[in-house]
Amino acid sequence: MKKYSILFVLICFAAILSAQTNKKYVLVIHGGAGTILQSTMTPEKEKLYKQGLQNALNAGNTILKNGGTALNAVEAAIKVLEDDSLFNAGKGAVFTNEGKNELDASIMDGKTLKAGAVAGVTNIRNPITAARAVMDKSEHVMMSGKGAELFAAANGCTIVDPSYFFTTQRWNDLLDAKKEDSLKALHKDSTKALLRQPDNHDYKYGTVGAVALDMYGNLAAATSTGGMTDKRYGRIGDSPIIGAGTYADNNTCAVSCTGWGEYFIRLVMAKTISDKMEFAHENLKDAADDMIIKKLPALGGDGGLIAVDKDGNFTMSFDTDGMYRGYVKSNGETGIEIYK
Repeated sequence: MKKYSILFVLICFAAILSAQTNKKYVLVIHGGAGTILQSTMTPEKEKLYKQGLQNALNAGNTILKNGGTALNAVEAAIKVLEDDSLFNAGKGAVFTNEGKNELDASIMDGKTLKAGAVAGVTNIRNPITAARAVMDKSEHVMMSGKGAELFAAANGCTIVDPSYFFTTQRWNDLLDAKKEDSLKALHKDSTKALLRQPDNHDYKYGTVGAVALDMYGNLAAATSTGGMTDKRYGRIGDSPIIGAGTYADNNTCAVSCTGWGEYFIRLVMAKTISDKMEFAHENLKDAADDMIIKKLPALGGDGGLIAVDKDGNFTMSFDTDGMYRGYVKSNGETGIEIYK
């Protein structure tokens, strides 16, 4: 009789666990939006970008399909992109006017609304792990500069010499940006004909992001960036700002943004999409498209975002010529795209 009682308890436990999981999950990632044209992309470079995105998807998908959380999945995906020098985050971070790399990152748990962020850090190999540490191991949401670096070191994050972040491509981008600034001063009226056009921000901006819905119905979002090429005065964009560049709420959606950060901050982009869903009862795609396709360019900004809602619907909205992006679903459906 006792044997049957134990069996009954196990069956009930399994039933409860099954009821708590919908077995459906989604992971969406981005590697930045901009004037990304197939006509100017070599096949070799395109292959490298797609492989980088695939590696990030694989890292997050492995966690989700084995019953892991959305929070762990987005962190894992971001770490892969931070370690890939093609993307403006971690190893591929751009240089400031002073020739330094200053990195920002944030992460948010849609179940609890807990969040963590770091800004202006210079020696943390994976800023997203530092953001996660701020969320999990402190009572704060955001830390910056030296304080964030000390906290990260004390909480197990990998610390590297700042030279780790150096890449020749990013250094050349800085030199070009400085040259352009000099030409602007000398030729205010003819700058458009020289080097990069001032309305093409792609060489200056870049971000990576991930959003996920796990099989328990929980959402999470994470974003990481090296900031803006040739920036001065400790400028910080939207990526580490909860509600602007990153947001997640189990009742609505998870969002990660990329683009001209000042405008995403002014629009409180990520939180506004969540609010439009909650209070105006808009669906995810309509809410995202309204903000990215209408509100953002109306102010003079550009960029894109990825988002997934509580039901597993996702969108990848952008108003530029391209956005490095990819997704994977629990049913095996997957895709990676670059161009519009």
